Amino acid sequence: MGSFNSSHIQQEEKEDHQNHPNNNNISDLQLYHHHHDVSDQPPLIMSTSPNISPTHLRHLLITCAELISHLDFPSANRLISLLSSNSSPFGDSTERLTHYFVKALSFRLNTNPNYSHTTICPMTALTTAASASASSSSNYLFPPMLLEEEDDNEETLHSCYLTLNQITPFIRFSHLTANQAILESIDSSHLSIHILDFDIMHGVQWPPLMQALVERSYNSPLHPPPTLRITATGRDLTLLLRTGERLLRFAQSLGLAFQFHPLVLNNAARPSDLISPSTLGLHQNEALAVNCVLYLHTLVTDDSRDLLLFLQKIKSLNPKVFTVANKEANHNNPLFFNRFVEALDHYGAVFESLEATLPPNSRERLAVEEWLGREVKDVVGVEGEKRKQRHERYETFWEVVLRRAGFENVALSPFALSQAKLLLRLHYPSEGYQLRILNDSFFLGWQNRPLFSVSSWH
Repeated sequence: MGSFNSSHIQQEEKEDHQNHPNNNNISDLQLYHHHHDVSDQPPLIMSTSPNISPTHLRHLLITCAELISHLDFPSANRLISLLSSNSSPFGDSTERLTHYFVKALSFRLNTNPNYSHTTICPMTALTTAASASASSSSNYLFPPMLLEEEDDNEETLHSCYLTLNQITPFIRFSHLTANQAILESIDSSHLSIHILDFDIMHGVQWPPLMQALVERSYNSPLHPPPTLRITATGRDLTLLLRTGERLLRFAQSLGLAFQFHPLVLNNAARPSDLISPSTLGLHQNEALAVNCVLYLHTLVTDDSRDLLLFLQKIKSLNPKVFTVANKEANHNNPLFFNRFVEALDHYGAVFESLEATLPPNSRERLAVEEWLGREVKDVVGVEGEKRKQRHERYETFWEVVLRRAGFENVALSPFALSQAKLLLRLHYPSEGYQLRILNDSFFLGWQNRPLFSVSSWH
């Protein structure tokens, strides 16, 4: 068998972003990245606020959220001032987490019409304080990415997603497990494969699958490599086309017949409106796989009918397999305080995992934490239809709604489990990462807290 190191295409994606634009297995070696290289990292910045213990900081954050939920804004504002002086984006994981939750709470107060903005600790002051703190302990200035106005355009989102994929196991675990489910559901007798990928991002999920398909044909002389077609959705046509070009070049290097079809999701249109055999160009002789990695939560609203309609339309396409990966958290609770505590525990575990995986002066870590901070701001600071981060738990929500749409769970294989374990053992040796199986689905978490789930459906 040939070998594939995805760092090659990962580097190509980085350059592209900067310049513009049995045999059914996927080796984890295809997914290796050198994420511990710190040769180009900023100088180490030590914590400047050791006064309050991590446990006490968490207690104060929860108290602040409780004050806000009871509309005691003056007391909450005073507590925000105290917390802001004991947090830093450059400190330990607790201080970094506190920094972003304080920003989110401050945003919530500043946007609340029931309280005067002039008496609230402004968010710019939080950034200024953090910048001054960093400058006093090092010549390294606060990174521009943390000083500028938050940029939520598609290119920024794609860049952060790519970085998160490099430095944590969560997305690679999701891709690896979903790919294995696709490979096992579509055997070598199928000569044409069509993948419908919702929100493809950089497309880093697919080069390992391409190589696995080619390698499988080497060991099955009676079955040549299949043709592969990917229909990919996104909100920016230029970024979709770049992704398609990269995947096409990689497929050509393998001698794999490949087609890429971009499908732009208009903000005004419902994704379910685009799901039809004619719109997707489905062919009868194709084996169809549908892939939703970190996508379905974007369809969750206060009214679940649109999500259910989307899933029912996917089911009507009769795919061989429907692979689903989601963050394992309940960030859709209508009660602010309950949602806050859930978010604090979820992102606290994520920040702890980043601290165990990367050095404190890692630029990549700073970028990912800043991006996660935007999610925190949405979960904590926004209400109503404007709130987009509506993650739900697998057992209490996703499993229920998928079965209601007519899907049946397909057990992930023992080989898929061994691949996921190998990924963690080789590249993320920290004992904090934990893999679990529940209802034939896989869960990857940190210190007994599940953070991501992957499941396969038919």
